[in-house]
Amino acid sequence: MSGATPFGGSLRVLVVDDERLAREELCFQLNQTEDIEIVGQASNGPEALVASDELDPDVVFLDIQMPGLTGFEVARRLLERADDAPAVVFVTAYDQHALEAFDVNAVDYLLKPVDAARLQQALARVRRRLGAARQEGEPRLLNEQVEQIVKIMASRQSRREQVAVKTGERFWLVQADEIIFASLADESITIVTGQVAGTSNYRTLDDLQARLDPETFWRVHRSHLVNINKIKEIVPWFSRNYILRMKDAKSTEIPVSRSQTKRLREYLKL
Repeated sequence: MSGATPFGGSLRVLVVDDERLAREELCFQLNQTEDIEIVGQASNGPEALVASDELDPDVVFLDIQMPGLTGFEVARRLLERADDAPAVVFVTAYDQHALEAFDVNAVDYLLKPVDAARLQQALARVRRRLGAARQEGEPRLLNEQVEQIVKIMASRQSRREQVAVKTGERFWLVQADEIIFASLADESITIVTGQVAGTSNYRTLDDLQARLDPETFWRVHRSHLVNINKIKEIVPWFSRNYILRMKDAKSTEIPVSRSQTKRLREYLKL
């Protein structure tokens, strides 16, 4: 967008991420920049939509992997709501290759952890785009190009991911939907499928979970991530909690934490 008129005045920013520390870190970085006004924060998709309506931000920094609504779904709904939809900058743990479609002026992305110089580049891009839209009387970032990018990335997110599982000296590539559960013990992540059981090269369950479909893979316990389509039996336990008996060869039993019991009851109408 060379030659575009820059956006004048303070940028009104809404920060959306389900991780509080991630929000606070990004807000801290934004506050180091002149002419930035952080008008609000949201911890999930529905909150983001409400906050956008109430606070009228110029730009939304939007996490992709969130419970309830993904960042892609939030962006699509913002685009559908009004001609003056805010600019969207996605904040993501996806790698460079997966986000090649974002490398256009219409919309931007930031990789976690957010680099300060890259943040400034994104802000400059947003200002150029908003300035051009204001000068030309066009909807702010609301055009077919943006909508098409959102659709492309949503499709990429929903496709099946392959995950490497190490057994001995060999690595097996398994489809994500074949995973029955993953567990953390002694700083090592074990992944179990119907055919393979081995270790993962992911350092944390958070890292592994970020690569999987949040609607299918639930963190039912801080040490266990399960595929809800691979649960064989739900066993009532003490204090109205549950144990999940999985569909692997050993019928492994996995505890459900108290915080996740309510979600499980609501999902399964228990």
